[in-house]
Amino acid sequence: MKKRRLWWRLLVPGVVLGAYPAFVLIYTWSFVFASDFQGGRHGPLDAYRHALASSVVAHTLGKPAVELVTALFESKGRDSNVMDSHNNRVGAGIGAGSRSFSELEPAVRKAVLEGGEGVSDPTRITWLPEEKWRSGRFW
Repeated sequence: MKKRRLWWRLLVPGVVLGAYPAFVLIYTWSFVFASDFQGGRHGPLDAYRHALASSVVAHTLGKPAVELVTALFESKGRDSNVMDSHNNRVGAGIGAGSRSFSELEPAVRKAVLEGGEGVSDPTRITWLPEEKWRSGRFW
């Protein structure tokens, strides 16, 4: 009986903790796969993916959650990590400022359309020059 309770005490939090990242990934990738943006690695599509995921996290958990994830995963100092960190912050701003969940994707899409290569403005999406994009649509 005690082993059974222990399993439930471990299983339930594990499922709950795993459900949120799964939700963010499924939501984000469903739009990425349907997107007409190019540059799956280091281009506009990559920027879109980062900003969209960050907007979801900021809208649901707040900007500090995006800052934490960015610090953990984008701290290598490469150009692509700098770009991803920048786009995570832009997405977090969109998510934190949105009144409803349904506003997120259209706002991120608009931000990517208004973004550009090598943009340093902290409110605009950026991506690397096309010659630095990796081949392949998504990875």
